[in-house]
Order: sequence, then structure tokens, then C-alpha cells
Amino acid sequence: MCNVRSDLLLSPDEMSRVDEAASSSGIPVYDLMIRAGYAVAATALARYPQAIRFVLLCGPGNNGGDGYVAACALVESGAQVALFALGDPHRLQGAAATARAAWKEQVLPIAAYEPAPGDVVIDAIFGAGLARNVPDVVATLIEKVTGAALPVLAVDLPSGLCGRRGVPLGAAFSADCTVTFMARKPGHLLLPGRSLCGDMEISDIGIPWRIIEAEAGELTENGPSLWRHLLPSADADSHKYRRGHLAVFSGETSKTGAARLSALAGLKNGAGLVTIAAPADAMETNANHLTAVMLKQLDTADDLNDWLKDARLRTFVLGPGFGIGEKARDFALALRDRSLVLDADGITSFKDEPNALFDVFSGGPPHLVLTPHEGEFARLFPDLAADENLGKVEKARKAARRANAAIVYKGADTVIASPDGRAAINANGPSWLATAGSGDVLAGMIGALLAQGMPAFEAAAAGVYLHGEAAQMAGPGMTAEDLAEHAGKALARIVGDL
Repeated sequence: MCNVRSDLLLSPDEMSRVDEAASSSGIPVYDLMIRAGYAVAATALARYPQAIRFVLLCGPGNNGGDGYVAACALVESGAQVALFALGDPHRLQGAAATARAAWKEQVLPIAAYEPAPGDVVIDAIFGAGLARNVPDVVATLIEKVTGAALPVLAVDLPSGLCGRRGVPLGAAFSADCTVTFMARKPGHLLLPGRSLCGDMEISDIGIPWRIIEAEAGELTENGPSLWRHLLPSADADSHKYRRGHLAVFSGETSKTGAARLSALAGLKNGAGLVTIAAPADAMETNANHLTAVMLKQLDTADDLNDWLKDARLRTFVLGPGFGIGEKARDFALALRDRSLVLDADGITSFKDEPNALFDVFSGGPPHLVLTPHEGEFARLFPDLAADENLGKVEKARKAARRANAAIVYKGADTVIASPDGRAAINANGPSWLATAGSGDVLAGMIGALLAQGMPAFEAAAAGVYLHGEAAQMAGPGMTAEDLAEHAGKALARIVGDL
């Protein structure tokens, strides 16, 4: 029975505890190493039948032990193999020493390797637990292999890549393929790690799932399994108010486009009613571009408070094109009892006093969604952004707890985090999603799901994933308008897969 769950992510520390628990349960470490090494060898033979020579680069720990096992298996298959070790292989301990003893061929120092045409490099130097810069000899080796443009198959994680943060530690291999075991690590998905891992294979080496579940945290890859059970569905007696009323605030007359993008995306993503609330000078401009989206004049915080007497108004998007300053702050704080997606200018308006925002949304279940990109995150959470010891997941989790909000820490590796510690890394967004107005569309998509009753974290995670799906459907060269038009199609695709 396969124990692999493709969406689960284990930190290096969690994976270390899984290994220890497996050993304590009576599973010999060497048995796991044999399975891991044979999985690596099988992948090498399947992917590189043209290889003239497999070059094993083995490190001083269990990752190196996996490499010794793979080398033995490749020799048994009839392949030509050369093995190079970091450090003194006779100082290996435990299962890695047993694997080393089974290798009867020559072991050369790692510095002696000179790339040759036809080589396929199997990188088993360091695993996901590396926490310091690679030594100079390894950095030089990485430079040699990269310069020779040789294919690299990484064992667990490309050596030099931090399994927790997904960043190179001095230098890192760029692999064509990475074979990992039981579950991926954050470094496999966070950038630039994702681009350095190449194709991913997850191998089941026989650790019982109960052990993994006991040690795993609450980090996954974002996908429908995380939130599809909470997606809104249209019943036969549904009407527009049951599907939620989403309000999007517009900026002044020269900055109205962003709000319309959010509103259109919200409408396409299932909100029953969408209203743009605009100041007097922006009414005509908005009216000239709207059909299904309604329009409400709203100039001051007093106007907003009067409008909020309508209890059906539960969900708002504030920020896209709105303008930075006191008005944005006043509007956001007036919505303390409503669901709010705060984006762009709305976030930046609180850069000098973020606690004013956090304090008013601090009570009860989270109903605030913050959608910062890197720069906006640094404005709200400067201490977290500056801490180089924290990875993107850790920063997002700490920010979510501080703000009592669902955090959408945007980027090509968007991280969604909840105050309760749940987090997800999104990986389905194509490169062409980086276009003007894309974030405005995302805010509207999340707002629509909130308006239809989804909790903040799930609405944020679903919105981010559907955003990526819509971009895939729109294709390269899309504009933000194309993206908004495809929002509903992406949702229909997911609902149709249920």
C-alpha cells in the first residue's frame, strides 16, 4: 500500500523525527536506506538510458548512504559507475557505514572528480537538513558540474539547497530530477528551490503513514483537497443574496480600473451581487464601464457607516486603486465586524501603524485577508521580512498570528497562512500571471468566496489556486481583463471535478 500523499510537505526537522520514529518502531534504518538507494538507481536507469557513466557523489551522512546503495544497484544492473566521497568514508556511522562497506569498488575524494562527456551525476552529498553554507570543495564541484552542463539527479534535495527555506546555502546544484522519500519538503516548492529541483519524484520507502501523520505539521501544497469541501454550491432555491453581496471600493476617477477588475472577478467567481462603492468624482467613469456590477456613491466614513446598516453587506475588498492614506485606514477600521480583503493601497496605508489594523481585527475567528507582495509584506511586518533565518512559510505563519488574518504572501511561490498554523504553498501559477492588474483580480476572487460563506483561510487558498487555474486557461499573453473573464471557468472546472 502506498504511503505517499503528494500534497503533504514535511520540514527537515519533521522528516528527521519521522526517521527516528520509524527506527524506534523497529524498522531498520538500513532497510529504508536500501529502498531509497534502489529507488534512486531505478530512476537513474529509466531517465538516462544514454548515460556512459553514472557518477555518484556521496556525502558524510545518510544521504551519502543512499548514494552508496544506489551505486551498488547500478553496478548490479551492468552500468559503469564511479564514486567520489566528501570526507573520509571510513568515518561514516550506522546504516551509512553499512552501505559504504557493501561498496567494493574504488572511492575517490570528491575534489578529484573531473566531468566527462556522457556522465550523469547523482548528487547524494547533502540532504534536506543542511543548515550551513556548503564547504568550498563542494561549491567548486557544483561550479564544475554546472559549467559542463551535465545532467544531475539529486537525492532528496539538490545539495546546497535549504530544505526549509528553498534558498541556496552558498551554492547549490541545479538538478534535472530530484528523488525524495515519503513527502516533499518546503524547499522543493519555495523559490528558487523549485526551479533547482527539476522534475520531482516521491518514493515510498515503507514508513507507515501513522508515523508520518504523528510528526507532520500543517503545511501542504495548495490544491482542491484542502478546500473543495467548502466551495459554495448553487441549490435549486438559491438567490442572489444567498450567494453573497461583495462590495469593492473604487478610487478617484483616474484610478477606477483596478476596482472594476476586482468586481468583475468577484462576479465571475460566484458572488450573487457585486457593488462598486465609488466617490462622487468616479461615479460617471465607473458607470460608463459597468453593466452587471452595481454602483454606489460613497465618499466618507460616515457614508460607509450609514451603508453598513444593511446587514446583508458582509464582505468587502479595499485597496485596488483606492489611494493611500487616512481615508483608506478609516474605511478599513469601520469594517472590523465584516469580512475584508485588504490589498495594495489598503495595506500600504497601515505601514506606519500596523497595530491599529491588527488590534481591531484581533477578536474571534479570522475575517481579514491580507494579500501583500514582498514589498507590502515588509511595510506591515518589517521585522519578519528582515529576518533572514525565517523562510517564507515561517514569515507568513507569524504574520497570520500577529494580524489574526489569513495571509496571502504573494509571489511565484505564494504562501497562504492561517493564525492557527495551517499553511499552504501554491505552485500552479504560470509565469504570465505576473502582469498588471493580476493582484486586483485575485482580491476579487477571494472576496467572492468569502461572500459566499467560505472561512478566511480556505477562501484565500481557493482564490489563489483558482487564480492560477484561470491564468492557465487564459494562456500566455493574457491581460488582467482576460484573467478576470476566466475566473468563473476555473471555478466551474474544479466544481466539475468534484
